[in-house]
Amino acid sequence: MSFWPREQPRGGRAGHDRHSQDQWEHQEGRGRPEHGFHFQMPNPWEQQQPHPTTQRDHAPVADPKNNETIMIKIPAVSWKELQYPSGKLGAVPKRPEVIDEQKQMEYLKKILSSKVYDVTSESPLHFAPNLSKGLGVNIWLKREDTHPVYSFKLRGAYNMMSSLPKEELEKGVISASTGNHAQGVAFAASKLKTQSLIVMPRSTPPNKIEAVKNLGGNVVLFGDTFDDALEHAKQLSQERNLKIIPPFDDEDIIVGQGTVGMEIGRQMREPLDAIFVPVGGGGLLAGVASFYKLIYPEVKIIGVEPHDANSMASALYSDQIVQVFDIGTFADGVDIKRVGDETFRISRELVDGIVLVDKNDIAAAIKEVYEDTKSMLEPAGALAVAGAKAYCKYNNIKGGNVVAITSGANMNFDQLGSIADKVESEATFATILPEKPGTLKSTLSHLVGSRNITEIKYRHNSEKDAMVFYSVWLSDVSELEDVKKQIESSTFETYDLTNNEVFKNHLRYMVGGRSNVPNEVFYRFTLPERPGALSQCLDALSPRWNISLIHYRRQGTISADVLVGLQVPDSDMGEFNERAKKLGFEYGAVAYDDPASKLFTYI
Repeated sequence: MSFWPREQPRGGRAGHDRHSQDQWEHQEGRGRPEHGFHFQMPNPWEQQQPHPTTQRDHAPVADPKNNETIMIKIPAVSWKELQYPSGKLGAVPKRPEVIDEQKQMEYLKKILSSKVYDVTSESPLHFAPNLSKGLGVNIWLKREDTHPVYSFKLRGAYNMMSSLPKEELEKGVISASTGNHAQGVAFAASKLKTQSLIVMPRSTPPNKIEAVKNLGGNVVLFGDTFDDALEHAKQLSQERNLKIIPPFDDEDIIVGQGTVGMEIGRQMREPLDAIFVPVGGGGLLAGVASFYKLIYPEVKIIGVEPHDANSMASALYSDQIVQVFDIGTFADGVDIKRVGDETFRISRELVDGIVLVDKNDIAAAIKEVYEDTKSMLEPAGALAVAGAKAYCKYNNIKGGNVVAITSGANMNFDQLGSIADKVESEATFATILPEKPGTLKSTLSHLVGSRNITEIKYRHNSEKDAMVFYSVWLSDVSELEDVKKQIESSTFETYDLTNNEVFKNHLRYMVGGRSNVPNEVFYRFTLPERPGALSQCLDALSPRWNISLIHYRRQGTISADVLVGLQVPDSDMGEFNERAKKLGFEYGAVAYDDPASKLFTYI
């Protein structure tokens, strides 16, 4: 007998009339082709190959045969190894041959009897009129940002802590976090009248540290990354005999997060097509899927990740847990290198796939949610909205209902500038001009015509050539091709920098021309945003090698890039890489054919 009920209404409310719409149903062999909505789910297993992974890390797991802990190798991958267009449903799980139906039912029962409502209430489900009108699909926002700690993390933390034996709870609890989970633990501890010790990386934004302290948490700053903080928390847990409250990979945590799905089922009165869920370690995704797929199996549960923080997509695609060693930190609430064992197991059984989005998608979603609700989400909090938009656009979906979970609003104010920069609808170019009077004005008039120039940078150069950076407002993305054609009709050397990360993060803040510097190479280092990190990086490289260019700008996140130009002879490259690796920061060379190199050198 099949575990899945064959005639459950999607929803929403049981018994609600279902409506048919062919655009939601594309994949053969999944769902019911005779009626109902089904999202297009291209199968990556037919053409894609497994990751070319390296065995870099070890992790303890339980051996089911003898109940002992063993060490297994965890493949290390780069986020760059798994990329597909924004909005495409990829990393469709390869379902296990045996489904643990009993375990699924246990999760469902626990979600239905969760204790989270001792400390919080049901979060609202709001219709987003402007988003819906622009997209042609009804977008509903599950407002997890409205909790007392401004994120969903309170649910899992309280559910786990309230389930602890009294004598264990009285000793206090400990956790590692970069922000939202820490606030959830601190809040839950105060309600349960116990102490909480939170280990946070030194690069954690100050507003999140203060928020934890204001909720009664005791904060210890350690290391530069979440992994550093977690290892220190484990050490302190043993030394002080404190129970660790993990951020995602625990059954009680997953159950608490699963109440989000239960509430959507109660609140949604229209036939529902999909729920878009932000993914970090996978606790919220696993929890929502554990409820919804058992009650309304036709509703698609789609995870959303940043394209450069795709740990769940990489794991599902590889059909095993992997560690993404070069994770991006723009959405610092989901910058998790390795998803949980249990969250991966559940996602593999129940989730329909993962949508990837870029930073611009996330920034645009923050702006659009603000316009609809006057609430400012953090990047991770807007992730699901970005995914819902991208999916519907990519598949040309019109009509139907989707829910996007707005998971948090603990925005670091210092990050607003970089977010605003990414929202602007503009194209950016660099043009090399002859250095003579009148050329700048006449050339720009020819290149951009009557279009609105939003930014321009130019500095007189004593050389024969000068460089001008300029941005042009676009009323629509499709207008970019028209601008390119007009610029290409000129005889001047021009570079399109609209999507160039080196320019957007560095060169746009610099003015100057090409320099003929011998043995010059460009590198980008990702530094934790803490005092002394930049000096530590530069001290390791200079004065051994002369610094010919540098740009660093604080982003208000866990980490930020520094662009460095150095004079390193070929014979020194081995020594240079040894020093760079010893720093412990992620780094990489800017390719010689990148416009960043061409604009600052004569190579």
